[in-house]
Amino acid sequence: MTDTDETDTDASDKSSGRPGVGSDPARDATVAEVEVEETFLDVIDEGRRRLSRRTVPLLATGAVGGVDVGTGVLGLLLVESMTDNPLLGGLAFSIGFIALTLARSELFTEDFLIPVSTVIARQARIRMLARLWIGTLAANLAGGWLFTWFVMRGYPSLNATAIKSGAFYVDLHFGLRAFSLAVLGGAVITLMTWMQHGTKSMGTRIVPAITAAFLLAAGKLNHAIVNSLLMFAALHTGHAPFGYLDWAKTAGFAALGNIVGGVGLVTALRVLQVPHKVAEERANPAVGVPMSDHRRVDVP
Repeated sequence: MTDTDETDTDASDKSSGRPGVGSDPARDATVAEVEVEETFLDVIDEGRRRLSRRTVPLLATGAVGGVDVGTGVLGLLLVESMTDNPLLGGLAFSIGFIALTLARSELFTEDFLIPVSTVIARQARIRMLARLWIGTLAANLAGGWLFTWFVMRGYPSLNATAIKSGAFYVDLHFGLRAFSLAVLGGAVITLMTWMQHGTKSMGTRIVPAITAAFLLAAGKLNHAIVNSLLMFAALHTGHAPFGYLDWAKTAGFAALGNIVGGVGLVTALRVLQVPHKVAEERANPAVGVPMSDHRRVDVP
């Protein structure tokens, strides 16, 4: 193409109102990924809300999240005890994630994309993220432990299935396979969170909940909360071939891999999709976030 052809093309683009090749989405909205940008801004708004919650609501939301996933564990154990089919068990487990979505509760691993993006955008402090993670994780485990205790007391016929399911994660030990399954588990749950924030339809949000739950359970991905509840169920039988120390080490290793997968593989890349929006948010940080910010934050 000659210089004259290029000039004619540029003039044609300008006359037609179309952006030129290589236009900056920060300056020209016609080449921006509008849906991605809107989802990112919704994530930031949701993150500010989650990170601003007081302690009691935060813990209550985490506890009911553990209970909701516990309903999925009940479904999984019931179906696998009758069919010995992990695929059907994975479908039954999706009951818990449907409940998680419709009931507006949350898991520790759901708090990767949303609050981390909010901290990156300078709309919250890192210590607020640490508080959310610790509180939600503890509450998830407490709610799940209690719910699975009732499950095993009510369904003693599920003992053998619970022990088999829980022992699987302990038997993974701490090698590359266990870590890979944990990374995948974190990536899947974080992708689910992003997909759910890409739509306002509650019916549509159920679709990623079902698909993520199926992959986690049927694929036996190493998810810190899911494997904890299955191990709790096994421990409640009184005949598990492992103890609470084994659970703690297994769940802790899974949580590390979940963070790598959720934050490193999904959250970081989603943030990099809209660098100009991140820059805009960082240029206007929330009150009290910068260390030198002397604006007042009113705390009741």
